[in-house]
Amino acid sequence: MKLYDYSGVIHFHSSYSFDGRVPVEEIIKAADKNGVDFLMLTDHSTLGARRAGLEGWNGGILLVVGQEVSPRFNHYLAFGINEELIIDETDTASNPQGWIDKVKELGGIGFIAHPDHEGTEMFHVKHFPWRDWSVSGYTGMGVWDFMTDWQSTLKGLPSALAGYLFPAYVLNGPRNITLKRWDYLNRNGRVVGIGELDNHDTPRKIFGLTISIFPFKRAFRFIRTHLLLDNPLSGEGEGDIDTLLKGLKNGRAYIAMEYFRAAKGFSLSLSDEDDEVTMGDEFSLKGDALLDVKIPERGKIRIMQDGDVFAETIDKEITCKISRKGVYRAEVYLKVRGKYRPWIFSNPVYVR
Repeated sequence: MKLYDYSGVIHFHSSYSFDGRVPVEEIIKAADKNGVDFLMLTDHSTLGARRAGLEGWNGGILLVVGQEVSPRFNHYLAFGINEELIIDETDTASNPQGWIDKVKELGGIGFIAHPDHEGTEMFHVKHFPWRDWSVSGYTGMGVWDFMTDWQSTLKGLPSALAGYLFPAYVLNGPRNITLKRWDYLNRNGRVVGIGELDNHDTPRKIFGLTISIFPFKRAFRFIRTHLLLDNPLSGEGEGDIDTLLKGLKNGRAYIAMEYFRAAKGFSLSLSDEDDEVTMGDEFSLKGDALLDVKIPERGKIRIMQDGDVFAETIDKEITCKISRKGVYRAEVYLKVRGKYRPWIFSNPVYVR
């Protein structure tokens, strides 16, 4: 199966956002220096970057302008919409089903943002979890959020300093509660998993010095979402944005922490004599089928079925016989300095 792999960053904030400060043009330059293919901007309650004419191709970077719907809790990332959804950031009684429905009505797609965010009391970062799981109609959810993961490691000044200097070494990967919920939801439908950055380039005072947490040229080295497309992007902005959003909606995606090793070259396929599918696809099981996962460098590969470990190996490839229905996805851990660290988390294939 020939697919085209594009690496991008979802969920970050620019100077158009009330809590951002970096112009979009500078963010695009940082992405270009880091080999990012596409960016999905999510400023709070505004599509200002689109009105400024910045959406589309900017050199070799495709910018998609969405927004983060952000009341006190239940934040939602919306893409493919042409008008803002304005909700008071102090509102604790709003109905998230309402803005999920509104995004669909506007022809867009949406993702539950940082669902298990806890913040960090030490640095006065509020918690912003998703609280209403009775909702339906959303496209997907954040599975691995850089800020949620990184902030969870800040237990004191020494750990904060180590985490700031060497963030890739303290990341723990997606939270277990998040993965378990995602697996459960996928058993009853389709919930696309994405990686989030949630970077603002926020200034903080530490030991009397003002430092940036994190500059985009640094932040773009961490968590990305890869989209797999049937055809290469054409270079035509509006059509390519539609293509990206369609691929994302269909779950043709995997999440990767790119600091130690680029993830391009990862593949997951399920096949029998008649058919071959990949992440996000449904597969009709007629007998035995083969699930094959390849990674670009030797690592620990774990195949998950309905949230449980189905198979595991340390290698560059694993092939498993599939003989019963379920939701199958892959996790990959890369050995760095004697420790297996979280690297790749795929969207599932759905064996019906």
